[in-house]
Amino acid sequence: MSRGQFSAMDLKGAYDVEHMSSTSRIQHELWPLDGIDPKKAKFPCCLIWTPLPVVSWLAPFIGHVGICREDGTILDFSGSNFVNVDDFSFGAAARYFQVDREQCCFPPNLTGHTCKHGYKHSEYGTAITWDDALQSSMRHFDHKTYNLFTCNCHSFVANCLNRLCYGGSMDWNMIDVAVLILFKGHWIDWKSIVRSFLPFAVVLCIGVFLVGWPFLVGLFSFSLLLMGWFLLGTYCFKSLLEC
Repeated sequence: MSRGQFSAMDLKGAYDVEHMSSTSRIQHELWPLDGIDPKKAKFPCCLIWTPLPVVSWLAPFIGHVGICREDGTILDFSGSNFVNVDDFSFGAAARYFQVDREQCCFPPNLTGHTCKHGYKHSEYGTAITWDDALQSSMRHFDHKTYNLFTCNCHSFVANCLNRLCYGGSMDWNMIDVAVLILFKGHWIDWKSIVRSFLPFAVVLCIGVFLVGWPFLVGLFSFSLLLMGWFLLGTYCFKSLLEC
């Protein structure tokens, strides 16, 4: 073997080793996050939730959600063709859930997927960082019409989680996001609990006092209709809630 050929092979081998090392660093070395600071409204890599005026007074399990960048900046889809930045709509966050970035897929190339949805993930839109995924979803929702029943803040967060392939899944939807916050989210403090449930309790007491038991039936029916709409739209008639 000639000296020139040997050198070329050495260079190629060195390049491959360096490329693999670089790929490994991108996949496994994540930027360290600052701590969660509710007073400054900074929630790095978190999903956050706050009650909605009127709607949450009647159905306290329904609220407004957002997702945060690595520096804690809040993003939320709160109007047609508009993603709010660093100004959470409808008040301060009441609950939060911090996402483990180790459970996300950040492929540096087509062969660098850590999830099982390589081609589907690439076709949907991958990202090499958390913030990159959120930025892609922002661009997507800059051209979406907001609708509380079909294309809302939960849709935006679900889109982000799908780009991240969080938990190895690309099937995140509005129901999944709501359940994640409801069962795994943490309250900011006791004041957040009061702010979330006190209006509902007041409405409930006034309604029972003025109307009686029929008010409870009506309130239960309202909640049932809402849950039925989102469940049927999500799992039976998916075209209704495509966003």
